[in-house]
Amino acid sequence: MSPRKIIIMGAAGRDFHNFNCLARENRDIEVVAFTATQIPDIEGRCYPPELAGPLYPDGVPIYAEDELQQLISKHDVAEVWFSYSDVSHHYVMDKASHVTAWGADFVLCSPQGTMLSSSKPLIAVTAVRTGVGKSQTSRFLFDIFRRLGKRVISVRHPMPYGNLAKQACQRFETYEDLNRHECTIEEREEYERYIDNGFVIYAGVDYHKILAEAEKEADVIVWDGGNNDTAFYKPDLQITLVDPHRPGHELRYYPGETNFLMADILLVSKVNTADADKLQEVLDNCARYNPSAQVLQCNSKITVDKPELIKGKRVLVIEDGPTLTHGEMSYGAGWFAAKDAGAAEIVDPTPYAVGSIAATYEKYPNARGILPAMGYSEAQIEDLKATIDATPCDVVVQGTPIDMRRVLKIERPLATVYYELEELEPGLLETAVRKTVGA
Repeated sequence: MSPRKIIIMGAAGRDFHNFNCLARENRDIEVVAFTATQIPDIEGRCYPPELAGPLYPDGVPIYAEDELQQLISKHDVAEVWFSYSDVSHHYVMDKASHVTAWGADFVLCSPQGTMLSSSKPLIAVTAVRTGVGKSQTSRFLFDIFRRLGKRVISVRHPMPYGNLAKQACQRFETYEDLNRHECTIEEREEYERYIDNGFVIYAGVDYHKILAEAEKEADVIVWDGGNNDTAFYKPDLQITLVDPHRPGHELRYYPGETNFLMADILLVSKVNTADADKLQEVLDNCARYNPSAQVLQCNSKITVDKPELIKGKRVLVIEDGPTLTHGEMSYGAGWFAAKDAGAAEIVDPTPYAVGSIAATYEKYPNARGILPAMGYSEAQIEDLKATIDATPCDVVVQGTPIDMRRVLKIERPLATVYYELEELEPGLLETAVRKTVGA
């Protein structure tokens, strides 16, 4: 029998991992294409033969998701695998309705089917939405392991937006590593704080190879998830972050609800900045839908290095891009820091937005009022700088984890925001971690 023809819908991350785990060596199926969305300008590439394996000597082409219907018809596709994250259940079923109307089966791959097993204790940090505080939680865990004398390595969910063959297995320990791997702003947002704290983090495309390399230098591995995707590695302890600023989202977004239901620990973050009724709604959902999970409440402790620059001034706030775009937030740590420091006005940069930044506001109107740190390409970084320069403000507050001065010149005074996890009941997370690693 001829192999079943498959298209994998993705966004340069989960789609490649599903291929590597389920299709790369499977002669019963043929992946004829990937489609790409969410991230600007990641279509038009090829998943290279070096990564695709001997069954795909020419690699696998990557098209824009807008071409999906034509691709199904052209290749007589039997199945479409939906393989990206941080989208509503309505969005997923809308895609399913279109795919099945076009004659193909719509498939959601189980997380267990693509979880690789590690020889080392492994803790997964996942979330119900993007922008909940996964990375600050991972850094908190790193500090625990440092006190325990354990060598800990983080493996980050993929962000391969450039040359896929070169990005197969990346290791970041220094700022030279970021430059060598030609990291985008979005990648730097995830890696810089690790480097600042003296930690090592891996990422890339081939998570079989990444795991093998990480295990060589680790006593413990922490999976630092992306968006609200499920872990690529089988966890001994799964921590899922829940956001009281977006109550109910833990039940309405894919695959965040899967993480919510699978969690050993449900970590309710940002309690210090959440409304009491919204916090209670989240706590009620935790108790109702995952009663076996341990529920921990934590603050996101926000500090700013130069609050004196902000008081009484017109402030432009820059926040993490994905949190404002498909994360659907309208504020972040920078906004809270500016308010707390006594900003006279938070200036809306929307009227001054240039090029791709203006297009971002059109696509994600919830982001208007603050500036998402979009920087997936040099051209977009130029648009970001032009937008900053054009916005009439006295000071810039960077709430994004990256130090923007490493990628562009900011002419105005700059205040930097930091945020770290703070337990409401100190020691509970360390107790769970110690039990997991036998310390």
